Amino acid sequence: MRDTRESRLLLVLLIAIAFALITVDIRGGEDSPLDGARRTAASVFGPVEEGVAGVVDPVGNAVAAVRDSDERHDRISDLERENTELKQRLGSDTRNRARSAELDKLLRTAGRGQYGITGAEVIAIGSTQGFSWTVTIDAGSRDGVRRDMTVINGDGLVGRVTTVGYSTATVLLANDPDFTVGTRMEKTGEIGFANGQGDRPLRVQLLNGKANVKKGDRLVTFGSRGNRPFVPGVPVGEVVRVDASDGGLTRTVQVRPYVGFTKLDIVGVVTQAPRDNPRDSVLPPRPAEPKTEPKRKVTPRDTAPPSDAATRS
Repeated sequence: MRDTRESRLLLVLLIAIAFALITVDIRGGEDSPLDGARRTAASVFGPVEEGVAGVVDPVGNAVAAVRDSDERHDRISDLERENTELKQRLGSDTRNRARSAELDKLLRTAGRGQYGITGAEVIAIGSTQGFSWTVTIDAGSRDGVRRDMTVINGDGLVGRVTTVGYSTATVLLANDPDFTVGTRMEKTGEIGFANGQGDRPLRVQLLNGKANVKKGDRLVTFGSRGNRPFVPGVPVGEVVRVDASDGGLTRTVQVRPYVGFTKLDIVGVVTQAPRDNPRDSVLPPRPAEPKTEPKRKVTPRDTAPPSDAATRS
């Protein structure tokens, strides 16, 4: 259609008519004379709108799903984070309970031996002194710790203090090859000297070459003059092997230490020796042996020889 004066007049007329119809429809409301036409248009274009909506709605639903998914993902992340924090707290609580039990065991051991102790925590492994098996503890001279003091935990002998600082100290462990401690056998009182062998059992040389010793026998510290570096009665370990006697003046046994040197945590430095030698009282009680019922004696029943009558029959 060409842009002429007539076409422009026609366009203005159509626009005026459209505005007039809109005005009539708005004023008429539900009684509008155009209501029938509007319904006809709806019946014609309605299915088209529904078809378009059917195509468009899944896209909208997908967008909403993605949005909800993000919200769910954020919530899942929050729950996972809360779960991790809870596990960490539970783990911490478990560790605290384990340490509390370890400290309680240490206090019971010190109580049985009447040892005055200063509690400490292992904070480092090894030292600058070149020892193979040492640990650093968080107690020093300010806590009353001195060189050549006995170090124990709830299981028994840990080692001895070698170097002391103001707030820390170095402990030479009992399994170090340079470590030596006097020992005494439970009950028999046989005396010997234990030497560390790293991750192997302690090597104990008994002074009596004819000592009657067997697997399962237990040893404690003999004690030193002036109770330094070792106080008496500290559990050392249990015999796991008795070396064959060669007829010499001494006898050698292998002893499994009570202390696990690779998992030390809470220890106690004996700052006050016991008034009396505790002897074997600090050793843990032996497990009760299972009771065995006496075997019932079974006697054969008395049987009378068959009678002659029975034989004849």
